[in-house]
Amino acid sequence: MIVDTLAIVGPGLIGGSFSLALKQAGAVREVLGVGRNPARLTVARELGLIDRAVDWAEAGQADCILLALPVGDTAAVLQSLAPHLKAGAIVTDAGSTKVNVIAAARAVLGARVADFVPGHPIAGSEQSGPGAARADLYQGKKVVLTPQADTHRAALATVRALWEAAGAQVETLDADLHDRVFAAVSHLPHLAAFALVDELARRADGDTFFRFAASGFRDFTRIAGSSPEMWRDIALANREALLTELDAYVAALQSLRQAVAGDDADALLTLFSRARSAREHWIEKQDV
Repeated sequence: MIVDTLAIVGPGLIGGSFSLALKQAGAVREVLGVGRNPARLTVARELGLIDRAVDWAEAGQADCILLALPVGDTAAVLQSLAPHLKAGAIVTDAGSTKVNVIAAARAVLGARVADFVPGHPIAGSEQSGPGAARADLYQGKKVVLTPQADTHRAALATVRALWEAAGAQVETLDADLHDRVFAAVSHLPHLAAFALVDELARRADGDTFFRFAASGFRDFTRIAGSSPEMWRDIALANREALLTELDAYVAALQSLRQAVAGDDADALLTLFSRARSAREHWIEKQDV
């Protein structure tokens, strides 16, 4: 057993899967749930994601607290939790942006920020809520931790051990680098998928386009089924890095448009071949 009690703020897909994996691994004795939606907490308890629904005061007495919620809610949740944190309680999160989350933790927790371990599991689904949780979600998946210079080593070790018990491969990154990397490989693809689906949906004859859309469209736009609230918060939280990536992508699309407009077969073949080769190389490394 790694911790006696774990509290999860927001026991949905991410938090609920974390709980299920740790219970299955025997890494935690009791899981407490806290959140703003009583009905979801009831479902989480019925599904075995949590053992009890509790208030902020009891959640703060857990050995470790995972914040599995939209990054825009971080400061408000920490303000509710901070007065009740017992000595030595570890707080960690699963947010997709880290610089803003760390800033919120410093502002709210003060000296207790040393007990805060910023994290980001690189796993998920377009589905959300307690019903989407599954024990194998993190098997073989990466989890990035972005500890600060003043993060307690024992807290970092505990959070690392919990994620490893859940089946994840844990890596560490500088928080700023984390946000720049994920602006490109996660945040931008989500915005692109949302934009394409929305643009087609707003056409007067959009239904006709959707009627003939098949597997390629489904694969590309799958992530447009993700939580609008969560992705709104991510887009705003990682604004600067995301704007840089949006500008680069728009420039790439403009170059592609010029090649199509100019009937430049060589340029198109070069771009497509280079992209396919890069993707194949990435897939090969993933399979190692």
